[in-house]
Amino acid sequence: MPIVLCRVDDRLVHGQVVIGWGRPLGIQVIVLVDDTVAASQWEQDLYRMAVAPEIELRFDTVAQASAHLEEWRNGTRRTMVLTGDLPTMAALHAADPAGIHRINLGGIHHRAGRRERLPFLYLSDDELKGLLALEAAGADIQAQDLPTSPPVPLRALG
Repeated sequence: MPIVLCRVDDRLVHGQVVIGWGRPLGIQVIVLVDDTVAASQWEQDLYRMAVAPEIELRFDTVAQASAHLEEWRNGTRRTMVLTGDLPTMAALHAADPAGIHRINLGGIHHRAGRRERLPFLYLSDDELKGLLALEAAGADIQAQDLPTSPPVPLRALG
């Protein structure tokens, strides 16, 4: 299952992810990487309700996903790797830079210490610095809420 999208979206599984990205990219598997959700059957059941039955929805911890990245990268099923935060995606990139190479910043919303970079993207200065370091380590990072929107390079968010 080749990894066709690596997305950071703090809302995790919702319509924009499943329909907006999933359909155009022909996603067959969504791997939601979140240690808390991976341990909560109740949360998993809620997220499953948002996904069509033909899409497999997996729930992995960072450690579990890290162990499978190469397998997914070399597989045949079209896979989306989805995290709710930047540190999780950075950890996955560190585990397999070839598999987690192109990173999509999709929905990171307002909270204390963050400022608006795009209408759907709020980052603190420290988060932006961390992303720039991740890019320097070889990741290709762009902000894009939907595939029909133009991608915005990380450097343009400064």
